[in-house]
Amino acid sequence: MVASSTSPTVLKRWVAFELRKLREDAGISRDEAAKSIKGSVQNIGHIETARSLPKPLELERLLELYGVPERSEFFLELRTRAKKGRDWWIGFDESTVPEYFKLFLGLETSAVKIESWDAVVIPGLFQTPDYARAIIRGGRPEFRATEVEKRVELRMARQGEVLDQEDAPHVWAVISEAALRLQVGSRAILRQQWERLLELREHPNIEMQVLPASAGAHTGVEGGFIVLTFPTELAHDPGCAYVEGRVKGVYYEEPDQVMAYRDALTRLQVGADKPEDFPGWIRGAMKDL
Repeated sequence: MVASSTSPTVLKRWVAFELRKLREDAGISRDEAAKSIKGSVQNIGHIETARSLPKPLELERLLELYGVPERSEFFLELRTRAKKGRDWWIGFDESTVPEYFKLFLGLETSAVKIESWDAVVIPGLFQTPDYARAIIRGGRPEFRATEVEKRVELRMARQGEVLDQEDAPHVWAVISEAALRLQVGSRAILRQQWERLLELREHPNIEMQVLPASAGAHTGVEGGFIVLTFPTELAHDPGCAYVEGRVKGVYYEEPDQVMAYRDALTRLQVGADKPEDFPGWIRGAMKDL
């Protein structure tokens, strides 16, 4: 997955994250790192916050200082791809893809596993165009029709970028019964959406579970979230938990933060109906509708 990633946004983050952790694990200060490359502390800060990429020689000297010179080839490959790559959402304007959301789009397409808890609506990666359109209109009544359509287009593009990859990630969604039964748009739109879920359920890399209303209070009562897992080559990256808000999204990237969300998700997966029960649940809901 690392070798196939072409997102400069993500690759720069990975280089920054890994270099910072290697420096900290080696017990080396930013000042010492700066002296090794004859640069400034600000220069190291820019590298470790993904504002800039280290030059090849700087990269090799830093890795030697951190005691892992054998990882030079790996990091140089990431750097090359970051310089040559192109983010897939580049054609969408800033109003459709706000600055805070760009990192998530890149991380999502570069993850090896995408796990989510959805309490209110069906996950965006699974939505039909009509369902997505109704969700966006309902949630953002101030949007003009053209703005709504741009966001529907972005959501459909996300699905293609993630689900249609040659090495598509493992996608595991726990969806609340309330989210599945919420009548978004017309009954016909909801039925079409359910049929889409049954189709996606046949993909070997996609799993879905229903958390029934009878489950009672649970670890997802505070709202939906997504947990992303990245390739094992990124030895220091614990993954990322993402929570979407009305104004902006929040990224949790520290190991203890990510673990808190992983634990919450595991409890939801254990408490939900089994994945093999999902088709029967949907067909039952169709009869009720």
